[in-house]
Amino acid sequence: MNNLHYGIIGNCKSAALISREGSIDWCCLPEFDSSSVFAKLLDDEIGGSFEFLVDETYTITQSYFKNTNILITKFSSGYDVFEVHDFMPRYYVINSDSYYAPPDIVRYVKHISGTPKFQVKYDAKLRYAKGKTETLLKPGFIASISHNERYDSIYLYTSIDQEKVMKPEDIFLTKDEFFMVSYNEKIMEQTVDKALFQLEKTKVYWLNWIENTPKYKKYQEEILRSALTLKLLSYDKTGAILAAATTSLPETIGEVRNWDYRFCWIRDASMTIKVVSDLGHEDMARRFMQYVIDLVPDKDEKLQIMYGINKEKKLTEETLDHLKGYKNSAPVRIGNAAYMQRQNDIYGILMDAIHQQIVKFETTLDNCEELWGITKGIVLQVKEHWQEADKGIWEFRTEERHFTFSKMLCWVAIDRAVKTAKILNKQRYIERWKPLEQEIKNDIFKNAWSEDKQAFAQSYGSEDMDASVLLMESYGIIDARDDRYVKTVHAIGEELCNDGLMYRYKNKDDFGLPSSSFTICSFWFINSLNKIGEHKKASEMFDQLLSYSNHLGLFSEDIDFKTKRLLGNFPQAYSHLALIETAANLANNFTDEHIMKQAIN
Repeated sequence: MNNLHYGIIGNCKSAALISREGSIDWCCLPEFDSSSVFAKLLDDEIGGSFEFLVDETYTITQSYFKNTNILITKFSSGYDVFEVHDFMPRYYVINSDSYYAPPDIVRYVKHISGTPKFQVKYDAKLRYAKGKTETLLKPGFIASISHNERYDSIYLYTSIDQEKVMKPEDIFLTKDEFFMVSYNEKIMEQTVDKALFQLEKTKVYWLNWIENTPKYKKYQEEILRSALTLKLLSYDKTGAILAAATTSLPETIGEVRNWDYRFCWIRDASMTIKVVSDLGHEDMARRFMQYVIDLVPDKDEKLQIMYGINKEKKLTEETLDHLKGYKNSAPVRIGNAAYMQRQNDIYGILMDAIHQQIVKFETTLDNCEELWGITKGIVLQVKEHWQEADKGIWEFRTEERHFTFSKMLCWVAIDRAVKTAKILNKQRYIERWKPLEQEIKNDIFKNAWSEDKQAFAQSYGSEDMDASVLLMESYGIIDARDDRYVKTVHAIGEELCNDGLMYRYKNKDDFGLPSSSFTICSFWFINSLNKIGEHKKASEMFDQLLSYSNHLGLFSEDIDFKTKRLLGNFPQAYSHLALIETAANLANNFTDEHIMKQAIN
């Protein structure tokens, strides 16, 4: 059972989630991390939504306009048919050499045939539905106003009789109409023609953007949808990339692993820009690198694991106790206390991304000198701290350990720094850093290996398996043909794989035993199987995993082992970057001859 039947729309400023029935159940305006305008997702009684209500004779289907982030919800009852084309405007403005991306949601209601009938439920609830939101008819628009804590407002424009929207009354559709939810009061009159103009311009933007993505012999649609999703999770203003568009969607229904993911994790974002850069979208990578440069102005400043999308460094966590949570899974949290944690792996992941950019653009990279400065700072931080325990990639909130993944990424940091120094002809740094690289590598191979398990373990002296260790080969510290890596893949699969889905780990953490599969780990395992030559098994597992996406090909953070229900924040950048990487690697196994044989069979 998959309950996250949502599509996402956005314009690299904010985003909205729209249910399979066409209801806007989550949206924060004017930006991704602003307070919510619609939050039915987190409380189906008081959260607020914007819905089209039809009788039981209608069937409802949903799809994206091909190769765009424009979502089409189709309502059909015999000959009576209409579509709602949902999007947030984003398009190039020639005279200003910039993109128009206002905090608006446009719902273009397209008449297809007959005289379809529906009602509108417009229930804006500002400021996370805290306190009262008053919705009033005004000349030319409907205004929703909140005075709770501080003043806030939202505006609804429509070509339909406003009183019929407010009451609500039956609306009989005979021609195209529109709705626009805007954070700002408009200066110019809003019309159906203007809405259609914005729709077509936004369509052109997305089609142009996706045109740069390479063509693959297999999994092309899945790769493109994931790439479009990652682009939606990028924040144009600063170059930040969000982990997800939501907060507090639980890893397990009824439990308390509920976190706010509307921030920029250095790890997630660095992994994302490596993948999208390989797909030809270098601008996202360059903008993220500038975001990092802006965050680290002082040469001795330590990197946090995460920041706000507008470069905030303090992300105080609080709970919204008036909201009952997704499927009654409280608490609802905003902010994230994990920003204070030390996770030594972020240096290696960021350094890997920096190295990739310098390899690609060494002669044309505008910020090459700043990145070289950050490289030297990263080496200094690793040199001082690599021998210390940390919270690890999974953000254990209490115990610190010597996690294998963290140590491995410390090695990656120095290895990529050495390679970057070679590119930039900085010989004396190579000589200085090379011994440290070898020291860290020797330490990992000595202390992370478990003789009993015949595998690299989660942490030094541990017998626990951890899916993150599968990335040893991807980061280049070990060869896929090395017997120790092959044994590690098999040991991790044997211990952590459950009906084709992977645990992150099975040892207890701060909240007990994990009870859902972390989606990215399943992709990592499939990728690892493919790397060690088990191509058939990898392809079969990948196809099965793809079948667990929602109706639009989107993935959240987690999947329930038994029901295969999507869980956790949504859509998750981690999941989609791993999907792209795994799909691209598997696609390389398919020759034209192989594809022809499959088609014949």
